[in-house]
Amino acid sequence: MKALVYTDIKELTYREEQKPQLAKGEVLVRIDSVGICGSDLHAYLGHDERRISPLILGHEGAGTIVGGPKDGQKVVINPLVTCGQCPDCLAGRSNICAHREIISMAPRQGAFAEYISIPERNTVPVPDGMDMTKAALAEPIATGWHAVNVAAQKSHHPLAECKALVFGGGAVGLSAALSLHAQGCKDIHLAETNDLRRKTVDAEGICTSFNPIDNNIVDENSIDIVVDCVGGNPTRKAASAAIKPGGVIVHVGLMDSADGLDIRKITLQEVTFCGTYTYTMKDFQAVVSAMHSGALGSLNWYEERPLSEGAQAFEDLLNHRSSSSKIVLRP
Repeated sequence: MKALVYTDIKELTYREEQKPQLAKGEVLVRIDSVGICGSDLHAYLGHDERRISPLILGHEGAGTIVGGPKDGQKVVINPLVTCGQCPDCLAGRSNICAHREIISMAPRQGAFAEYISIPERNTVPVPDGMDMTKAALAEPIATGWHAVNVAAQKSHHPLAECKALVFGGGAVGLSAALSLHAQGCKDIHLAETNDLRRKTVDAEGICTSFNPIDNNIVDENSIDIVVDCVGGNPTRKAASAAIKPGGVIVHVGLMDSADGLDIRKITLQEVTFCGTYTYTMKDFQAVVSAMHSGALGSLNWYEERPLSEGAQAFEDLLNHRSSSSKIVLRP
């Protein structure tokens, strides 16, 4: 099969690879569409010690099951493979399973390929009539959806009464804003420094976007819920300033791990700070249903490119040459 392989720092090679072999309980999925994630970019730059070349990256996949009882079934892939037996899995918190693996990280190859093997329990059926390229957006949307669910659980006020601030206009940030809107939040601001991405966000018509560097329109102590989908020193600092006493900061992004939080304010004003990681299968299923119903908008904030041109897509993303929140590759 053909695959886009991470072969060295800032090097992706489109080449022939061995077709996956199935383990017990797994199915073979022919990939139709697969999105490029920020974590793929981190690996490409050599910033993720967990992803060692040579490796097939990509975990935002949708495709068709080939062979077996479900041959021909169109599915979205939940890339987080968990044990299903530990206390966290049994409590519905499989995303923090101590034994979890994710495709695109050894020992599991990713979805920048024509085929991938995945446990059958990690597939979610695609509703009839749903566009398969849009279906590949389920993974990043599920990340934003899960973060919003956590924020709603931690908040002392219903989402409909909250003023929210999202950092980041990429796929996860936009997904968080769309999820806030779908779950009743009416006052949403989104901070994004990339002019092209702000235009994409504005086209959705569900929030007010702004450039936090030269036009910070958010006052201190004015926000009930912050969803930080960047996760860097500057956004943590800005989140600390913007949050109201008793508010909730949900930290999603993984740009860096140092500094930025105003711990004194968080303590004295009883602010809740909570990290969130990926999603549960329940989140995934809810997202696919919400996408199909139209509750998350048109989902037209992506662009398609052939998998064979994936290396150029990575370069364009790194150099801010794409206005889309997501580039989806098609094998």
